[in-house]
Amino acid sequence: MRQKQNRRKRRRRPLYLALALSLGLTAGCSRWQPDGGSGAQAQQDGGAGSGYADGGGKGTGGVADGVAGGGNGAADGGNSAANGGNSAGSGGNSAADGGNGAADGGSGANGGNGAADGGNSAANGGNGTGGKSAASSDGQSPCAEIIHRDQEAQSGGGDVKLPSAYDYRKTGRAPQIGNQGSLGTCWAFASLKALESSLLPGKSLELSVDHMTLHNSFSMSQDAGGEYTMSMAYLLAWQGPVLESEDPYGDGYSPDGLKPCLHVQDIQILPAKDYEAIKQAVYRYGGVQSSLYTSMRNYQSESVYYNRTTNSYCYIGDEKPNHDSVIIGWDDNYSKDNFNMGLEGDGAFICTNSWGEDFGDQGYFYVSYYDTNIGVHNIVYTGVEPADNYDHNYQSDLCGWVGQIGYGRDSAWFANAYTAGKGENLEAAGFYATDQNTDYELYVARHLGEKADQTFGQRVKVAEGRLRYAGFYTIPLDQKIVLDDGEKFAIIVKITTPGTVHPVAIEYDAGDGMAEIDLSDGEGYLSFDGDKWEHVEETQKCNVCLKAYTSNR
Repeated sequence: MRQKQNRRKRRRRPLYLALALSLGLTAGCSRWQPDGGSGAQAQQDGGAGSGYADGGGKGTGGVADGVAGGGNGAADGGNSAANGGNSAGSGGNSAADGGNGAADGGSGANGGNGAADGGNSAANGGNGTGGKSAASSDGQSPCAEIIHRDQEAQSGGGDVKLPSAYDYRKTGRAPQIGNQGSLGTCWAFASLKALESSLLPGKSLELSVDHMTLHNSFSMSQDAGGEYTMSMAYLLAWQGPVLESEDPYGDGYSPDGLKPCLHVQDIQILPAKDYEAIKQAVYRYGGVQSSLYTSMRNYQSESVYYNRTTNSYCYIGDEKPNHDSVIIGWDDNYSKDNFNMGLEGDGAFICTNSWGEDFGDQGYFYVSYYDTNIGVHNIVYTGVEPADNYDHNYQSDLCGWVGQIGYGRDSAWFANAYTAGKGENLEAAGFYATDQNTDYELYVARHLGEKADQTFGQRVKVAEGRLRYAGFYTIPLDQKIVLDDGEKFAIIVKITTPGTVHPVAIEYDAGDGMAEIDLSDGEGYLSFDGDKWEHVEETQKCNVCLKAYTSNR
């Protein structure tokens, strides 16, 4: 195991955990970057094969001191690596400060690759501020009313008694069926159809898959596949979504300069195979993007796992997921006899596909509860707001959650410093919870000096709470803060995630050449105790995933 010399003595050094659990498909695209330290060593957690939903590319073996986990698998629409190993949180041990700690994978922990049209400059027409990207929502939004934002979703309150069967098609909540054609875009169709369903029945929109797949910071073509972390980062960076009418699918052209019609602020990553959590999410919020394995490529394909007469699908085996769909309902009593497999019991999820209305029951089909992959990787949109909710999004993590970092224990401090624009109020901050039951304390420090002098000793607590599931959350401040023009301020978070040793989500260059990472724009910090801080762009070659939201006065 390689180990860098620790140049700063008696300082605790954080360890990376590179995670890439793909909902759409197993993309183990992140790599652990060894950074030594005072007795600190770590191994990469899990295999590192890279496979993408609907992918058209070869598996990329993950190399960590001679350990490679690649492989080529049959992918829906190409030769993507479906067997390359998707759970980057299952193997390997970490050692922090000479001790041994089990590196956390966590339900829903994932590697992120995201969205930034034009690199780290102003996203969607905003003006970069303070050396960071400040996405701006100037201009009239085509859909400017509040959609939904459920604060109970963050803490986990509000669960309801569920019926034994529920179907969006009967409640006016089913999104339009998409058709990806020959391109590897199922991941984007699933993400946007899940998002569209979260607006129904009150608001009916068709969102642009073309824009999501062509205007992001993930260097892959439309026929190469993708994963849900790309969708998350694209939406959370305010690169989109845009309307389908503004950027139609499949015309070979995607215009620049389009502004998002919505701002996605909260996305939950639900625990693997927690069917109660999935059903609650479908019932309360919107469709749940999930994934499955299939050897089928389009609506005309045949498979021993698919019953064309009953439109029912079940795969049981070792293949990793390679196709994304959206869960829009369930039926606990759906007979096991509808499936080609001999199953233990009844029950199925009702899902949309992206192969047009000629597939299944006008685009819908049933997936058995006993399917190996359905319900393993799941996201749902729990905070969707109009595009004028905030005016600026200060950020340096345009590729999103690529890996994790920590000090060999379940808590850590992290911060991002920004320079305010003219006439702005600080109203909220956003960050990732990397696993369930994450406790946080949110602070703000003002009128900062140079980065070498940062101690954040004058920080003021502005919010605290617990986050039930992994995901990204926007936390409103107790009271808005009137920022001075050109003021340097910092968002600071103390985070505690039980059972983990790498609780902080980071963006860094995983070495696969696919994510466009820029460390030059960031001023992020990490601390063991909230007292002594290190500038992570310099010491760890990463950005911390921590955003600040301001509104114009």
